[in-house]
This record gives sequence, C-alpha cells and structure tokens, in this order.
Amino acid sequence: MMRNRRLRNWTLGTALGTVLALTLAVPASAQTPAAPAPALAAPLYSDAATLLADRIEVTGADRLIASGHVEVYWHEHRLTAERITYDKATDRLAIEGPIRLVQPGATGSVILADTAELSRDLQNGVLTGARMVLSRELQLAANRLERQDGTRTVLREVVASSCKVCLTDPEPLWEIRARTITHDTETRQLLFESAQFRAMGVPLVWLPRLRMPDPTVERMSGVLRPTLRTTSLLGPGLKVPYFLTFGPSADLTVTPYLSANYTRTLGLRYRQALRTGHFELEGAASRDSIREGKTRGYLFGTGTFALPADYTLGLQLRMVSDPSYLLNYDVTEDDRLWSGVTLSRVRATEMVLAKIGKTHSLREGESNETEPMRSADAAWTRVWRPGLIGGELSFEGSLHAHWRASDLATDGPDAGGGADGRDMTRISGVAEWRRNWLLGGGVLAALEGELAVDATAVRQDKDLSGESLRALPSLGVELRWPLVKSEGRAVQVIEPVAQIIWSGKSLKQLPDEDSLLTEFDEGNLFDFSRYPGGDRRERGTRANLGLSWTRHDASGWSLGLTAGRVFRLDDLGDFAEGSGLSGTSSDWLIATHLSTAGGLVLSNRALVDDDLDFDRDELRLAYLGDRAQVAAGYLWMLETAATPKTSELLFESDWQLRRGWSTSFDTRYDLVADRAAKASLGLQYSNECVTVDLSLSRRFTSSTSVEPETDFGLSISLAGFGAGSGGNRTERVCRR
Repeated sequence: MMRNRRLRNWTLGTALGTVLALTLAVPASAQTPAAPAPALAAPLYSDAATLLADRIEVTGADRLIASGHVEVYWHEHRLTAERITYDKATDRLAIEGPIRLVQPGATGSVILADTAELSRDLQNGVLTGARMVLSRELQLAANRLERQDGTRTVLREVVASSCKVCLTDPEPLWEIRARTITHDTETRQLLFESAQFRAMGVPLVWLPRLRMPDPTVERMSGVLRPTLRTTSLLGPGLKVPYFLTFGPSADLTVTPYLSANYTRTLGLRYRQALRTGHFELEGAASRDSIREGKTRGYLFGTGTFALPADYTLGLQLRMVSDPSYLLNYDVTEDDRLWSGVTLSRVRATEMVLAKIGKTHSLREGESNETEPMRSADAAWTRVWRPGLIGGELSFEGSLHAHWRASDLATDGPDAGGGADGRDMTRISGVAEWRRNWLLGGGVLAALEGELAVDATAVRQDKDLSGESLRALPSLGVELRWPLVKSEGRAVQVIEPVAQIIWSGKSLKQLPDEDSLLTEFDEGNLFDFSRYPGGDRRERGTRANLGLSWTRHDASGWSLGLTAGRVFRLDDLGDFAEGSGLSGTSSDWLIATHLSTAGGLVLSNRALVDDDLDFDRDELRLAYLGDRAQVAAGYLWMLETAATPKTSELLFESDWQLRRGWSTSFDTRYDLVADRAAKASLGLQYSNECVTVDLSLSRRFTSSTSVEPETDFGLSISLAGFGAGSGGNRTERVCRR
C-alpha cells in the first residue's frame, strides 16, 4: 500500500517534481521549458536532481516541501531524510532527519545527521548531530559538520575511531578526541586540531596538530607504525619509521632506532620505479655497545630492468660490516651474501642465463680468501624437434669460472682441501636427444643419447694446473608400463620403469668444486647424471630400476609409493660413502606421499642399504586446516666427506585460538648437539579497529662472532588510516 501511495502522490505531483528538478538543477541559468515528464521519469538535465517522496507540496511562489521517506539523487550523491524544505529565495535546503548522505566517490563516505541546512547542490552547508563514516572503516562523530565546496568537511567537537561501540560497552578500544577535524577529499588527508588519543577511555597523548591519511590513501609522507623491540644484547628500544614520497614513483623511509643499552641506529630505504624497471636500496648505520667504538652497518640493493629483445637485467648488492650485525638487528638470517649482475631471457624453446658476482660468507670456519667466492656463469639452452629423426633435441652451452682471493698454489692450514688459490674456467656443451614410442600392450619405450664436452683451464694449483679437453658419450634405453585399475570410487596406477644407460668409463677428472653434495631422490632416479654441477659426470654402465604405485580416491585422498635402485656394472668410485649412490648397487630409494581432503599431507623419503640401515631419511608432516596450519619435519643424514652428521627436528605452526586471536610457534632442534637452534613464539590480536602483534624469539647457537640472543617485539596498528589498514579483520560481537 505504501508503494502505491508513493506512486499516486508522485503522479499527482509530477509538475511539482519537474519544478523541483529544475530548481535544483545546476547551473540555474540558461534553462529552457521542458515537456511534461512521465511518472518516475529521469531528470531531463544531467545536473538536475531526482526527488522521491510520499508527499510533495508547494506553498507560495518559491517554497517547496517534500515529506515522508524523502530520497534525492544528484550525480553520485544520494540523500535520504524525513522532510526537505526548499526555499528558492535563499536557494537553501532545510532538512529534517534522520538524514543519510552517501557519496560513493574516492573516499566512499557516508554522513548521518539529525538536521541540516545545505545548498541545493548539497556541496555547502551545516549538519548537526552528525556522524561521518569513511570507507566503512573510520567513524567521526561531531556536534556540528560543515561542508565546504564539496571538497572539505569540517567536524567540530569530534570523536574519531574505527572501533565498534556496543550498548553494554560504549567505550571504544581507542579513540581520538579533537576540537576540529578537517577532511580534504582532494588531498585525502585528515587534519586534527587539539587532538587527544585515548585507549579504553584513558587519555594517553595530546597533540596540538596531527595529520593522518584517510582510509583510501595508499602512500603519503608521514610517520609509519612504530615498533617496540627488546633484545638481550641491546635492551629495550623503539623504531619510528618516517615515510617520504617523491612523486608517484619514488619514496624514502627513514627509521631511527634507539635502545637503552646504547644503540644509535639510522636505517634508510629508497625505492624508485622507472619506465623500464625498478630498484631499491636499503641500509643502516649503527653505533652500539656490542662492538664499542666501531661503526657497524649494512647495505643491500636490488634492481630489475627490462632490456630490448626480451632480456631482463638484474642487479644485487649485499654488504655488511661484521658477521653478527644482520642477526643483532633482525635484518636476515642469510649467512652467504651474493652481490652481482644477472642477465636472463626465457622463451618457449630457448633460455639464456648469465651472472657474475662475488659471495661474502658469514659462516664460522668458511674463509673468504680460500673459497671460490668470485664466480661467473653463463648458459644458453635451446630445444628443437627435428623432423628427420623425430623426438626432441636439446643443446646447452655453458661457461663457468671462479676465482679465489688467495694466490697460494698449495693447500694451506684452512679446513678445505686443495690449493688455497686455485682458479678454474670451464666451457661445456651438452647435446641430448630423446624419442618416445608407444608399443603394444601400452608399453612406453624411449631411446635417448647425450654427448657432454668440457674444456677446462686450471690456474694456481701445483698439482692440477693446465688445460684439458674431455668428452663423455652416453646412450640409454627406457621402458615404462603404466597400468590403471578402476574399482568403485578409486583409481590405482602402477608403473614399473626400467632404464639402461651406457656411458664411457674414461674421463679426465677435474677438481671438484660444484658437485661436492649429491642428492639421490625420485626426481633424478632416471637422469643421465646425478651430479648437480659439471665438474663431475656419471660414468659406466648402469641400470636404473623403479616402481611407483598411486591410489586416487574420489573422496579426495591419495596415497603414493615410489621405490627405486641403481645397479652398476663396475664400481668406478664416483660417489662418496654416505651419498646412497656408492658401490655397484645404490641404496634403496623409498618415497611415500599421502594427502587427504581434510588438509593432511605426509611425505617421507629414505635411503636404506641392504642391512636396513639409513643413510638419509626425511619426514614431513603437515596439516592445513581452517583454524590451524601445522608442519613438522625430521631430517637425518649420515656423515660424509662433504657434510657433517645431521639429525634435527623442525616444527612450524599457526593457530586460530578464537575470534580475533591467533598464535604461532616455530622451532628447530639439533639432536646431534642436543639443543634447540632457534625458537620463536608469536601472538596476535586483531579486530575491526586494531591489530596487536607480540613476538618472542631465542637464538641458541653461538660462535666466536655471534652470541645467543633473545628478541622481544611489539607493534600496534590502528585501522582506518591509510589503504590496507583494515584488511580481513574480525569484528567484535556485542554481548547482550
């Protein structure tokens, strides 16, 4: 009935509505008579307002009154009220509430008020008992709200907060009370005058002026979120970052850091985007009590640039004053820092990679003088599908060179073997061809061949200096027989694989620089060579045998098992004991994988000899649920010439305790040393208006340059200021 009444009143007042549309039009001059408008018709002018109301009446010659569920539409603005009176003589609107004014522009603001007096274009005027909401986050409640030219909104005697207020708990978690707050939609800033910050009703800070970004701002100069950090070495301290913008494509962050146990640190980060790329420089300089009287610091830099012909240029700089600085100031746990230049291009059938640089090691017992820290690498890979012989043909040409800072041609007192100053350059070419056939019964057959050629020059080695040229041909035959069985809602796949490879036995041995650590897993079980680098190549005749079984269930879970082994005709001593590949027969490779629809993932890979002794075992277990994500792992490695004995446990977890509360716990425990290497605990509380992050970590390891250290961190973020400050937050629930 109400809708019919509104239609009838609008139809009877069509002429009056047209008059209102014309009188509310902007500009008022140069208007021409309009034809009679049909009921509920759109305005005839783009600047005219559209009016809906239960009742419209005209009193006198220049006064129009609309009452009952009044709605006014003008451009993107929408105004709802209980009563609107337009006085043509003053060209003003007197509005009685409850009033709701929606402006879905850049700020997406909504204004609620009791009464208002506005200009006909709604851009100027005064609202009383007003509340403004910006981007559905920040709320500003004021006794009086003034609109100025549609771009500035001034609120007087105002309270600002993004917290939800309940009847049973009317005090917000935080609020800013101010004499005035001015919101400028052009600069998208909020200016507070005589501002007082309160937490749970308790005044904490008073500032004469405060400038903050509104919720739509993504970047603006100003103070960023402070962080409280306390460590056992530096004591309690405070970081207060200040962000400076230099146009739309560059910015600088300045972060002073002061602590009680004497540290004076200034951190800088500069970023810039260019037409063809971007770069970033980050660093800090410190004077502290850890190394008294010395200036400490670091400098990191990265850059990526697009070059002609689809090439990409990469730059990286990583420098630090001493081995413990990055850990003391929680920059990174990296203990090898590489600086250099990279060049790359990736296409469908071609890949080009090149890099040159220097590595600086922070590891105890690893010398930057006698290790090959300066290196250069380049590789070009191309794939063809020749029509004459079929199959796929690939070629990789590569260059590798490394240099040591030492000039000694003999082995010195360092921990490593070989000449301390040995330098090496190697140019390699590897051509590989493979063709597949489908035989009867579903058997897949493949024939493959490979030719590897290396030209090497060794310098500053008393025993191995000189040039050499070597070549290694290989030929392989492979048979696979995948078998599929469907039963009910499950599918099982069994695939036995047999591969026989012949490679030459005679191959000049080079100094082993890049193949010290070998891996044996299901990924390289059927490779021509299981060495990670080009200094070593797998020789002799061998048979690679494997069997895989997988079960896929329609309910969402799957289980897989892979087993394999390598048999050699001759033991050529290519692989060290403990690698799982030594002798005429390798260890048994056994890998399992389980995943369920509920988020449980289990994987295990083990190398087991004939006596059922483990050379290596790696177990990983993870649960990925809605309220919890947990991952645990165990690693066991037998001691070899290249690696120490390893036995460690790893645990990572994130838990959603309840609405708004989450916690995390990570640790790594060294069973050989019988101590934890590191442990960290985190607690976070987040709701619609605030996020509190609390962290506690302990590093237990120590060396001559690094001491054990405990780190405590606290940061608080208020929602409603700057884009992204809200995020996916949990809104508090009001209790009755």
